[in-house]
Amino acid sequence: MTEHATLGDFDVSAAWHVAGPYPFLARLRREAPVFRSARLGAYVLTRYADVRAAYGDPRRFSSKGSLTISRSLTQETRDKLGEHGSFLSSFVANVDPPDHTRLRRSVSRAFTPRAVAALEQEFRRLNEDLLDRLAPRGRADFVTEIGHEPSVKLTARFIGVPEEDEAFVQEHVKDWFQLFLSPQPPQRQLELAASFLDYLAYVDRLVAERAARPRDDFTSLMTALIGAELTHREVVELISTILLGGNDTVPNQLGNTVLRLLREGRWPVPEPLLAGASEECMRIDGASLGSFRYAAEDVVLHGVTIPAGSLVLLSTDSAGHDESVFPEPERFVIDRPNAAEHLVFGYGIHFCVGAALGRLQLRTALEVLGRRLPGLRLVPGQEIAYRRSLVGRGLTALLVEW
Repeated sequence: MTEHATLGDFDVSAAWHVAGPYPFLARLRREAPVFRSARLGAYVLTRYADVRAAYGDPRRFSSKGSLTISRSLTQETRDKLGEHGSFLSSFVANVDPPDHTRLRRSVSRAFTPRAVAALEQEFRRLNEDLLDRLAPRGRADFVTEIGHEPSVKLTARFIGVPEEDEAFVQEHVKDWFQLFLSPQPPQRQLELAASFLDYLAYVDRLVAERAARPRDDFTSLMTALIGAELTHREVVELISTILLGGNDTVPNQLGNTVLRLLREGRWPVPEPLLAGASEECMRIDGASLGSFRYAAEDVVLHGVTIPAGSLVLLSTDSAGHDESVFPEPERFVIDRPNAAEHLVFGYGIHFCVGAALGRLQLRTALEVLGRRLPGLRLVPGQEIAYRRSLVGRGLTALLVEW
């Protein structure tokens, strides 16, 4: 039991909480599986069975409005955002059926197995091109120089973002993630809000351009459905959030994964073990820490009543370390038989529509990096630090050499 594990509440502003909250979460699973967090203003579910059941029960644990706005925004920031303070109000992960059914059906058209497979070769080429440039240097910051670029470029091309706009999108996606999903001081909130409004205006223009001149990309596919299956706002929010996954979540998972493999002395991963290693890394070091829901009615669980209307955090981070499902959960087992049962991508009707693409990217990047940089190692003496966030885990930097 660490000093931090004895604290009485989540502290998302503390570095230990994002980097290594596992003794604390283990204690919650044992002693308070339904935990009322004063800091979050939410009930927290920590056991695997409860988290999975809540994901699978949209009638009692509603997604409607669960991503809409950070509860830490000041009134001045809310005023600046105006109508966009409810951004994501119509995103597929933020609504319940029947709207969810309609939105997911539309998005799924772009994520068929054939479409995802076609992206593999492009992603592989992007990684190879990057390493052609970087390999002679012998040293890099994995986070800023290796982990992000291929995923950013693949996502941009999938969406239809012109190459000259990729840097703009990457910077502004990072800002909106910080605004809505991590605690920020009041002045910084206003700066991020201005960036976010610029970003929304850009995506809005992109949608308008593709509506007028369609191309072979996701934006054109979705704009063709405006008026029939989707609204203009729904398309803007879909595009914005898929860009978040490619610009942030997937690269963060790759960074977490490479750090884990290097620390465990399992680099490079033999090709037959790549799929299992990817799943185990997502289980033990997931880039997604959980999802929020609202209790649609009074819910009694483990003797605790969660009142109707209460915010509830489904802690997939804790679920992935639940010893009743994953024996010796703090031990990295590269061929763990049930590693893929983690809940990083959610479960049930809200299982991530881009999960297949995310898994493909992680496996492909590990294969190319392992083959091209078999001597990859951590630069000695560096301090490993994580961004502070309510729902995501990502490294601020990772110095490597080869």
